[in-house]
Amino acid sequence: MQRITSKENEFVKHIKKLKDKKYRDINNEYVIEGIKLVAEAIQEEAPIKQIILCDDCEKDEAIPKDLMYEIAKEECIYVPEKLFRYISEVEEPQGILAIVEKDPKNTQIDYTQDIIVALDNVQDPGNLGTILRTVDSVGLTQILVSKKTADAFNPKVVRSTMGAIFRVKIIECDDLEKTLKEIKKHKFKIVASSLQTENTIYDINYHKKVIIIGNEANGIEQQIQALADEKVKIPMIGKTESLNASVATGIILYEYVRQKKAK
Repeated sequence: MQRITSKENEFVKHIKKLKDKKYRDINNEYVIEGIKLVAEAIQEEAPIKQIILCDDCEKDEAIPKDLMYEIAKEECIYVPEKLFRYISEVEEPQGILAIVEKDPKNTQIDYTQDIIVALDNVQDPGNLGTILRTVDSVGLTQILVSKKTADAFNPKVVRSTMGAIFRVKIIECDDLEKTLKEIKKHKFKIVASSLQTENTIYDINYHKKVIIIGNEANGIEQQIQALADEKVKIPMIGKTESLNASVATGIILYEYVRQKKAK
């Protein structure tokens, strides 16, 4: 067990720097925070490097004893409350965070799955986190993200996944167009949303499909649209013309679930 008390400690500086995507990428690490996320990381056997605990957590018994037993098996570092608040990313910290290693093997696409979700420049961290959580909820274990999509290891994204970050493989594509062309060679068809079609999400069979989710403001890029084998829209009977990216993803994926259960 180690105890750190100074802001000037190099490890404390390291944690603070992990707020930056470039630094996360260089070190291949990201931060998770909160009792539930750390418990999920332990349960899913995520590669935890260190767990940082507020001194007062054990006194307050805020963290369940069975979880503390598991935490004790990891490398633990204790800090006073004031220092914990300094490194925390949330307004009301629960007194526990961890540094997790990013999985370096997250590059191979699994072609055995029914569908693959691909994000084309989704920018909002909350949307991305909710999409990851939804993908996990329907039993998918991977997602493709374009280079300009928000970083999946951003602290806000990680928190909003509610643990899905440990179960869904995030495959970062330097060139999404090129990746999609390669996927098509494996007999997958590309499905893109478009208002210029009469087909709805209820008119297609969700087998060997890549579902493209576009940017919140601009939708799917033209060159990606050009790759689409099928174009669909979500039918709406109200006055609203478009939906939040994460809401749209949920509607589409649960049509996939409906079809799967019907079989």
